[in-house]
Amino acid sequence: MMAAGAALAWALWLLLPPVGVGGAGPPPIQDGEFTFLLPAGRKQCFYQSAPANASLETEYQVIGGAGLDVDFTLESPQGVLLVSESRKADGVHTVEPTEAGDYKLCFDNSFSTISEKLVFFELIFDSLQDDEEVEGWAEAVEPEEMLDVKMEDIKESIETMRIRLERSIQVLTLLRAFEARDRNLQEGNLERVNFWSAVNVAVLLLVAVLQVCTLKRFFQDKRPVPT
Repeated sequence: MMAAGAALAWALWLLLPPVGVGGAGPPPIQDGEFTFLLPAGRKQCFYQSAPANASLETEYQVIGGAGLDVDFTLESPQGVLLVSESRKADGVHTVEPTEAGDYKLCFDNSFSTISEKLVFFELIFDSLQDDEEVEGWAEAVEPEEMLDVKMEDIKESIETMRIRLERSIQVLTLLRAFEARDRNLQEGNLERVNFWSAVNVAVLLLVAVLQVCTLKRFFQDKRPVPT
């Protein structure tokens, strides 16, 4: 019983965060993605909080609308213009290291007076503070006399797997955005083909009716009827 109790206490000590470390700090900022409709002649901005000394990667893509282009700007929490692009279909930008505060992302469609745009963008964070916490956890739970396998090797394997999984999710998200853009293009082309096909059929029918009427006039007997 004493051995089982000691094993249970050791498992709880491994799983539960230390007091003052896990619950006292702010919650980690998670990656996010968003798709929205930008009306013609409008500008829309988004604000994203970021911690200090981290990496922020911004990816955007216009997946719907005529021209598939939009103006994009990115400003730091201090109001410094970091990125400014005009009439781009997509873009990828990385800010490293970041400043603590709210970053401003703006998408501008004011140059278009008719067409609205469907825009997808994604924010990816890579916080250095998370890495420090992982290293601290590894050091805290590494009793050299009890573990046969090095915690450093386990940590590296888990970190490598985490990075690959996150990258796979990002690639799949971008592939979904590409698929949505291609589908919108194909649907637009299909509508145009159907419209002009209907116009051509209508013109052919009209020409056929006119030809029949013209031929009837040629063969009509125009001699006056005797009284």
